[in-house]
Amino acid sequence: MKRAVLCIALAIGCLAPKGSQAAGEPEPLWAYGYLTPPAPGDTAIPQGIPVKTLRPSDDPAVQTRPHHVAGSSAAFSLLDIRAAGNVADWFPEDHPPMPKVIVAGPVQMGAAARGCAACHLPTGKGRPENAPVVGQPPAYFIRQIQDFRSGARHTFDPRKPNTGTMIALAKALTDEEIKAAADYFGSMQWTPWTRVVETERVPKTKIEGNLFIATSSALTEPIAGRIIEVPENEEQSERLRNPRSGFVAYVPPGSLKRGENLVTTGGVAVVDGKIVPGKTIACATCHGPALQGLADFPGIAGRSPSYLVRQLYDLQQGTRNGPTAVLMKPVVANLTNDDFVAIAAYVASLAAVPNR
Repeated sequence: MKRAVLCIALAIGCLAPKGSQAAGEPEPLWAYGYLTPPAPGDTAIPQGIPVKTLRPSDDPAVQTRPHHVAGSSAAFSLLDIRAAGNVADWFPEDHPPMPKVIVAGPVQMGAAARGCAACHLPTGKGRPENAPVVGQPPAYFIRQIQDFRSGARHTFDPRKPNTGTMIALAKALTDEEIKAAADYFGSMQWTPWTRVVETERVPKTKIEGNLFIATSSALTEPIAGRIIEVPENEEQSERLRNPRSGFVAYVPPGSLKRGENLVTTGGVAVVDGKIVPGKTIACATCHGPALQGLADFPGIAGRSPSYLVRQLYDLQQGTRNGPTAVLMKPVVANLTNDDFVAIAAYVASLAAVPNR
């Protein structure tokens, strides 16, 4: 395993372009779930602990009655679904038995804890505003928790609240809890979750909790170089937290072809019969031949393109660090936001290929 990482490091050192020509690119606000740049001094508003109490804005009868989803024999009220220490497990057959930390979070946090599955779902597939943790090499998972804990990993946009939540959780987790979570998520394979659609126009949207929600089914607004990733079904995804209800990612026309070149060759081109080096290196160098993860590097195939762009930008701007993050910095140094969009769109469109 150490030899594999050393080979990757050598490959990056030899092949990656030098310099940081693209480091001045503006923040891709859509990837962070915002419409306007942060103002000087902006900080995140801490996320409240989800509690099992009625919301005055909703009908009490709707909040307390049992709800159902297709294909499940379970029944949960909206109060059950929203409670941090009581994960609504619609499909227990879709995953191994959940360790306590997955359901209830770090013991040290007491009533302030929230289980991993509260945000990342029992299946670990996550959502565009957080991480898709299922199927990742346990070594990678553990490294990220350590990086959150040490302060090496945070976010470029200081307003994003769930990064602070993750840092607090990481600091409270015991080594045993971290291993239990890493083994749990690492024991499952990634399966399709995001449908990628090339389009000139996207539906009108609103932002809730750093997530885009479609307010119309009509494709009327220019995509304008963004990726707009929305739930396939807002009721199932948002209100009921159905872990079988995925997302659709609208991407600019031509993204998949351009992304394929960057991902598979690093952007190498042939001009007048001569090979012109690319601006990066092939993703398989680090992430494995099927982009399903290798050693301490994550699987990226089929995963949220919004999340991928956010991480690429964090790496480029220096807000995501750590031993393996250092190896990625020359890889992303010369990439533009348009490159990030193309790479993420293509990678998200790939079907997962089991390799473990």
